[in-house]
Amino acid sequence: MNYIIYDLEATCWETPPMGYVQETIEIGAFRINQYGEVRGKFNRFVKPSLHPNLSPFCRQLTSIEQSDVNRANYFPEVIQEFQDWGRIEEEDYVLCSWGNFDRKMFAADCRLHRLDDAWTEHHANLKEQYRIMKRMRNGIGLKKAVEKEDIVFTGQHHRGISDAENLVKLFLKYLGDWNV
Repeated sequence: MNYIIYDLEATCWETPPMGYVQETIEIGAFRINQYGEVRGKFNRFVKPSLHPNLSPFCRQLTSIEQSDVNRANYFPEVIQEFQDWGRIEEEDYVLCSWGNFDRKMFAADCRLHRLDDAWTEHHANLKEQYRIMKRMRNGIGLKKAVEKEDIVFTGQHHRGISDAENLVKLFLKYLGDWNV
């Protein structure tokens, strides 16, 4: 079994313009086996096709520069690379993210580019599971959860690879307790 612990960043606006659709601009992920061993790391920027220019709000929130996405491949190429890296077609896997946003973004981007999205259904919402595990009324953000567990949050918050790395720390702390 492979656990694909991942986080996405997407195009965003302080006030979304009417009709604008979010697209993935970064995929950060770690592949972990059933023993809690990190078996790989994946980090790619994605060039948005509908709205290729990042808003100032998005650049400030994510620290992703326009030049990062300009040099990147479009979603179909990057997602194929991700699936190959994660051995999505070859082995058992569960996609694990903090909340459902990331799963929904993967599926929406697949539909946008007319790609199969069935593979995104093998998903565990760790935010909801953590809320239940800790008997909390409402879910909390990843950074707050990591700090609540006395784990040092490292890297840049709202960057796919950093958020994925911090989620790995939390995932490993409770390895065996998740419903995956």
